[in-house]
Amino acid sequence: MHWLFSAATISGPDAAEGLSVWEILAWIGNVVFGLRFFVQWWATERQKRVVVPVLFWWLSLVGSGLMLVYAVHLRKPALICGYLFNWIPYIRSLVIHGRMKRAEVRCTSCQAYSPGTARFCAACGARVELLAAEQGA
Repeated sequence: MHWLFSAATISGPDAAEGLSVWEILAWIGNVVFGLRFFVQWWATERQKRVVVPVLFWWLSLVGSGLMLVYAVHLRKPALICGYLFNWIPYIRSLVIHGRMKRAEVRCTSCQAYSPGTARFCAACGARVELLAAEQGA
């Protein structure tokens, strides 16, 4: 465990200064971005099927945004390009998730939610009867 601590600490002429605000920002960005994999893994294990929870996309957006700010501060074109357009699929996935949530229907038998296009409840198998008012018609 000593090797991990020594690898994570600063040594050399900058050791007295400690981490700058920018380096702390970069570390927070890396941690937030890395947490998304644990969130996805946990959600998949919990549901016993591959799922990508909405928190995954939020962590992706925030983590890559923090890293983009850090890359701009460093003025490193390669890093900037690496994070510049990541927000597009993240925001698109959040928009799609929001649309799917708004389209869900609630089963009158068990009160579980199913996709808006479902004819039968995903939880109990009862036929989903949609009222005109529920469809927005």
